[in-house]
Amino acid sequence: MVRVVFLHPDLGIGGAERLVVDAAVALKSKGCNVQIWTAHYDPNHCFSETLDPDLPVVCVGDWLPTNVFGYLHAVCAYMRMIYVAVYLVFLSGLEYDVVFCDQVSVCIPVLRLSRHRKKVLFYCHFPDQLLTQRKSALKKLYRAPIDFLEERTTGMADMILVNSQFTAGVFRETFQSLTGVQTDVLYPSLNTRTFDQPPTEAQGLWGLIPEGTSHLFLSLNRYERKKNLGLALRALAALRSMLPPGRRAGVHLVVAGGYDDRVSENVEHYAELKALASQLHLEDFVTFLRSPSDSVKVALLRGSHAVLYTPSREHFGIVPVEAMYCCCPVIAVNSGGPLESVADGETGFLCEPTAEAFSKAMERLIVETQLRRDMGQAGRKRVQDKFSLQAFSEQLYRHVVGLSQ
Repeated sequence: MVRVVFLHPDLGIGGAERLVVDAAVALKSKGCNVQIWTAHYDPNHCFSETLDPDLPVVCVGDWLPTNVFGYLHAVCAYMRMIYVAVYLVFLSGLEYDVVFCDQVSVCIPVLRLSRHRKKVLFYCHFPDQLLTQRKSALKKLYRAPIDFLEERTTGMADMILVNSQFTAGVFRETFQSLTGVQTDVLYPSLNTRTFDQPPTEAQGLWGLIPEGTSHLFLSLNRYERKKNLGLALRALAALRSMLPPGRRAGVHLVVAGGYDDRVSENVEHYAELKALASQLHLEDFVTFLRSPSDSVKVALLRGSHAVLYTPSREHFGIVPVEAMYCCCPVIAVNSGGPLESVADGETGFLCEPTAEAFSKAMERLIVETQLRRDMGQAGRKRVQDKFSLQAFSEQLYRHVVGLSQ
């Protein structure tokens, strides 16, 4: 039995957390002994699988700050993960064979200090240094040592996996000193158990949407500015201006996604989007949901004409895969991971990130009912063929067993 410990900074409900939980469940199903270690875990804001007592979640270091007066988020994240690694290696007494870590690589040197050296698998969702802006000389100075540490410590892993061919290319371009390091692609999978169950809150869902809604669209992403959620609102406004009054009245958009009161950007961006909806005169045609339950999310996916996936250069993005499994077409930006997950013209549309392009795709799915049905069926088959949990589990298990031997 291979003993695997997962190290993750904040076990919330984002895409990275979804992958970590799915990976843990996958290895557990293969007979591995699995634990998840994290610096923050809230049982009221988590994926349901982590509530299973057979999948232990250990939280240490949550007393450490996540920022200093609204700044130094990266430094604080590094401190918290280093503390988790120190606690695991020197204080826990836990025996393990492989450590699976992601997002923050600076903990890898600490893991190497173990008396009996353990193997480290690092999963790169996307280089962290590309996820922040550097508009001032001070910010560039602040990020320089952090970027250096990210590259050096990532290269110290025994194995590096990435979530798409797109990310593999960006990895090579960004970490130029690691060009000789092999990276293997492990596509995120979809744990279909949640999606195969009848949504218990389906009836209550329709209380969130105005009576008479006949054309429902869904934006599903965290409340972060880089997700470009405003594009969905502007596309809705453009669509309404194109449609005759009879069809326009039944169009509604739900903007749903992960939201955490502790994260200032979530709070600020939610307010910004509400203001944008008011500016576009869409208050009566948009519903905002924060951290919807799995049941509500599934009901939304099943009931929507399409998911509007608005981030550009998204490293992978699990939402299009979730949508396709629920027979919901995807309208996504034509860059990054969706180029690999969405089949343009077959399971959805890949568009330029403009309101005009998105609204034209939305209009087609309103007018062409059969096209919408065909895309939905093709999307589900694509997920079953390409992104199954079984394929993900077998590939990950082979990597882990290979490392442990």
